[in-house]
Amino acid sequence: MGRGKIEIKKIENPTNRQVTYSKRRTGIMKKAKELTVLCDAQVAIVMFSNTQKLAEYCSPNTDLKKIFDRYQQTTQIDLWSSQYDKMQTTLNHLKEINRNLRKEIRQRIGEDLDGMDIHELRGLEQNLDETLKVVRLRKIHKISTQINTWTKKCKSAVELRSQFKHSLGMRDEHPIYGFVDNYPSSYESPVALANAGPHMYALRVQPSQPNLHGMEYGSQDLRLAFDRHSGDSKP
Repeated sequence: MGRGKIEIKKIENPTNRQVTYSKRRTGIMKKAKELTVLCDAQVAIVMFSNTQKLAEYCSPNTDLKKIFDRYQQTTQIDLWSSQYDKMQTTLNHLKEINRNLRKEIRQRIGEDLDGMDIHELRGLEQNLDETLKVVRLRKIHKISTQINTWTKKCKSAVELRSQFKHSLGMRDEHPIYGFVDNYPSSYESPVALANAGPHMYALRVQPSQPNLHGMEYGSQDLRLAFDRHSGDSKP
């Protein structure tokens, strides 16, 4: 006994509909391959499921483009005319936008103003004023940022200088290191004058070893002289 006829109508159950589609898709693809082999036919199949899943087949000795080209030649139907018209319309629209933008750029730099009436010129003037305000605000922001940065750097340098001066001031009370008040007259000599004598300072150094304290060094201690500008030291 053969199978009974199946009524051809949409299957309402989604699961049954998907199962039926999968089975029949496999059968169609199998028949297409058999036609290609048995009859040397050029077959192309393209199908989409209700879930937009693509399934396709094309005979090995051709491709889809050749099949569609032969179809157009045979039926005299242009498959791409509507799509070409849409693309051409889009291209013309983009060209018009490009021309308008280029014209606006030329007008903003003072060119191509002859064809503008008083209202267009007034609108252009307002746009330029607004643009100038935005540019000025951005410039002020950049300047303020740089000023704040350099202010912080200067403050850091002043603090570092104060710390350095404080550390030098603390050494005056140190038993080993300290500034010499009675700067010897021997440094008020050509050596001192050559190194800006009035700006010279002497630093007294005493030996830190107890066994050296009793040694006689004469009437002068070991001193180092600095130039406060160059930082060079002289014995």
